[in-house]
Amino acid sequence: MIRTGPITGAGPLTQAMATAASGMSTQATRMRVSAENIANATSTAGTPGGDAYRRKLITFDRAVDRATGAQLVRLDQVRPDQRDFRTQFDPSHPAADERGYVKLPNVDVLIEQADLRAAGRSYEASMAVMQQARSLYLKTLDILRS
Repeated sequence: MIRTGPITGAGPLTQAMATAASGMSTQATRMRVSAENIANATSTAGTPGGDAYRRKLITFDRAVDRATGAQLVRLDQVRPDQRDFRTQFDPSHPAADERGYVKLPNVDVLIEQADLRAAGRSYEASMAVMQQARSLYLKTLDILRS
């Protein structure tokens, strides 16, 4: 069947591209948060007895794009990790408390690196979906022109 009227609504390719784009956006944010955590893995307080850098956690939420009907993933929130700080006895450290202990960040670099790698792979998967949908969209346009 040949369609002769105007194309209305969003098709599966548009929905796939919207879903992939939302995935790429959220995974990019996830990578930035993990990189920030890694960069601050040794950041202690600037004042005696103060808190060290607190790891940031990211949560996602599902949504539906009203224009396309596509299922999207969105950033829900970036919040501090409430796990306890590690402590180290170092009375000469400028951030040491009255007992000589320094609060160290609650960041585990290996966990952050694994999260960074997983986010990168998810980003790449969304990019592949985007490229495939774009390719199919362009082929469809070529068919319609001929």
